[in-house]
Amino acid sequence: MSYTLVVRKRAETHIDKAYEWYEHKRGNLGNDFLQAVEEALNTIELNPEAFQLKYKNVRAVYTKRFPYGVFYMVDKNKIIVLAVFHLSQNPKLWQKLSE
Repeated sequence: MSYTLVVRKRAETHIDKAYEWYEHKRGNLGNDFLQAVEEALNTIELNPEAFQLKYKNVRAVYTKRFPYGVFYMVDKNKIIVLAVFHLSQNPKLWQKLSE
């Protein structure tokens, strides 16, 4: 089955803020972060239902090298990325996004 990937604006904002933070820490580290997120998104697209349900119908895949999770839902032929959060953040934040 072919899926359409939809990244919500809020998730894009999370990615942008993390990119800026890593880029400020060390030049090009932000690009490494973006690559890790892109790899996670590609993995989701290949088999979106392979990952564990974390909350109701929300699944998560974790980035390599960086402590971030990509939280998403599968709705028919769409993969909806709800959030990209640092794993130390309160899970109640992304749980609200799924409702």
